[in-house]
Amino acid sequence: MDTVASNVSEHSTKEVNTWDEDEDQSPVEQVALTVPTTDDPTIPVYTFRMWTLGIISCVLLAFLNQFFSYRTEPLSVSSISAQIAVLPLGHFMAAVLPTKKFTFPGTKWQFSLNPGPFNLKEHVLITIFANAGAGGAYAINIVTILKAFYKKRIDFFAGFLITVTTQILGYGWAGIFRSYLVDPAHMWWPANLVQVSLFRALHEKDVRSKGQVTRMQFFLIAMMASFAYYALPGYLFAMLTSLSWVCWAWPNSVAANQLGSGLHGLGVGAIGLDWSTVNSFLGSPLATPWFAIVNIMIGFVFILYIITPIAYWGNVYDAKRFPIFSSKLFAADGSRYNFTRVINDKFQLDVNSYNNYSRLHISTFFVFTYGVGFAALTATVSHVLLFHGKEIWLRSQAALKTRKPDVHTRLMQQYKPVPQYWFLILLVLAIVLSIAGCEAYNAQLQLRWWGVLLACAIALFFTLPIGVIAATTNQVPGLNVITELMIGYIYPGRPVANVCFKTYGYISMTQAISFLMDFKLGHYMKIPPRAMFHVQVMGTILAAFINLATAWWLLTSITNICNTDLLPANSPWTCPGDTVFFDASIIWGLIGPKRIFGSLGLYKQVNWFFLFGAVAPVPVWLLHKAFPKQTWIRYINMPIMIGATGAMPPATAVNYTSWFIVGFIFNYVIFRYYKKWWTKHNYVLSAALDAGLAFMGVMIYFTTGYENKYINWWGTNLDNCPLASCPTAPGIIHPGCPVVM
Repeated sequence: MDTVASNVSEHSTKEVNTWDEDEDQSPVEQVALTVPTTDDPTIPVYTFRMWTLGIISCVLLAFLNQFFSYRTEPLSVSSISAQIAVLPLGHFMAAVLPTKKFTFPGTKWQFSLNPGPFNLKEHVLITIFANAGAGGAYAINIVTILKAFYKKRIDFFAGFLITVTTQILGYGWAGIFRSYLVDPAHMWWPANLVQVSLFRALHEKDVRSKGQVTRMQFFLIAMMASFAYYALPGYLFAMLTSLSWVCWAWPNSVAANQLGSGLHGLGVGAIGLDWSTVNSFLGSPLATPWFAIVNIMIGFVFILYIITPIAYWGNVYDAKRFPIFSSKLFAADGSRYNFTRVINDKFQLDVNSYNNYSRLHISTFFVFTYGVGFAALTATVSHVLLFHGKEIWLRSQAALKTRKPDVHTRLMQQYKPVPQYWFLILLVLAIVLSIAGCEAYNAQLQLRWWGVLLACAIALFFTLPIGVIAATTNQVPGLNVITELMIGYIYPGRPVANVCFKTYGYISMTQAISFLMDFKLGHYMKIPPRAMFHVQVMGTILAAFINLATAWWLLTSITNICNTDLLPANSPWTCPGDTVFFDASIIWGLIGPKRIFGSLGLYKQVNWFFLFGAVAPVPVWLLHKAFPKQTWIRYINMPIMIGATGAMPPATAVNYTSWFIVGFIFNYVIFRYYKKWWTKHNYVLSAALDAGLAFMGVMIYFTTGYENKYINWWGTNLDNCPLASCPTAPGIIHPGCPVVM
């Protein structure tokens, strides 16, 4: 639901007015201006249309997102595509399905395939169903690195257990906290407001003016155009993915290649004429407000174009011995790190072999990636406390006080609530299955029962405070760095245990927040709570199976998938996200943080980033206090700026430069000068581009990629910068690189 977060995040920087004296409105002004205060409880929700379109949307989005996640430019198809696409299908089914009522034998219960016009509540539930498939399953990365990188065996059932349990575990304690994070009006979840607006817009009567098109007609036209165009960057003219002009001007210069390469260097002047390049890692720029785009690009320019070159050409950490931009792991001599030399038969670190081989080295930019990750975590906490601490405290007090419920909570009281024991049963079942799976398949997963319980305790502890932050400020601090750092010290030398612990601790909390956010959306749209529960749980389980089945199929059918050294030159199956996940398992799990960022590590100075992140928002806050009338200061967001390059790697420079250009065109130029067009078509265009690319990408795979039918000419060279990954240190020899003497 990127569109929601993008537009309301501006409001989250302002004081929220309360209208407590008006019992027929929400005490939060933004909610009062957006969410309707009426409801018709007789509207049917458990309809044949809802189940059919919901399941199809969930399956399709789960398949597409998992399918594209292994590609060089992975595409994330959001639930907004399904939200828009199912609307005409729903109306079509309402027009053609029979209205006859059927009665179950021996009961009075009746149902109809067509209970009436396609309604808003069906549409909301279908979108929630689709959202379960759009989110992806983080645990699939574990299956991928075991099969594709470590070349280890993992049973399908073991993969399914860890995928399902990590996805639904957080739902258990989400239910425990729903009375604090969903029911109170002051827990308003700003990210839901634009989604509410979009639903209302789609269900308003859209009359076509003379010479214009409706939203749906525009969606179909744009989707077909996107479908046709992606044949070029997706197969015929792959160079459109990254046009690196500097490399073309100086093809024999290592430095020029390192500066100009969009995929392997700093991307100076690089641009991609491919929607997958634009949308792959940062989400749709059409759905991101201009102030956020500016913050991200300032951080990107500072880190990539100032800090990284200074560190590289200043030879910090022997930087010139390695590529300037790479997610690969290296030995001290500049060669690729051979992890098989330091891992024993028990799939654990062999300390003697490690000491006799080489300490682990990473590229200059990769070092700073972890540094800004540390800083972004503490900056988020510091920023929220400084700018929203008082607001969170007041709202938390207001939410926890016994007080008259607002109009939306009163309207929801006419529906049967979800019994608390449903959540407790789900929680106990998920924990038991998690422990059973980790113990039964310990040889494959390495994590013990106490690790599962510790990860659950961390996620449970952070869900309420992070839920309050998300429900009031629209920011969700992540726990991935903390979890992998913690287990890396407690249980070192075990790579799979590390990523399993991270997944249970980090993703279960994230899933809890996602569940609560969707529950609040249902609260605003007056969806029966039990229907929300059923759709979310069933959609999550179904999506987990589809994610795993898709991954299993690709991992077993595509030769050398994820292995860039053995894949054909133009193969898109490079698995950028899984490569970084694998690297993290080596860094935090096998080698361990003590030997990387700790007392025995090369990069222990990077820990200062924690302090830098905590302090960074303070000057902005002081500036805001000194000049309260200067509204532009409110838009300086240090967590966003510091964490700008958090997607790199696997994201590359061309993803950022292209994303910025498109964002500037649509969310500055068009938004400012053609606001009427932007209001009607901007989000629809984003969804159409996603959908058209997705359908053409799948078609290309089944017609050409499945049989490895690639074409080779200069236009299919993804990034004509062959020297971009060459180190510049004297005496270092890499295949295809000039020897620097």
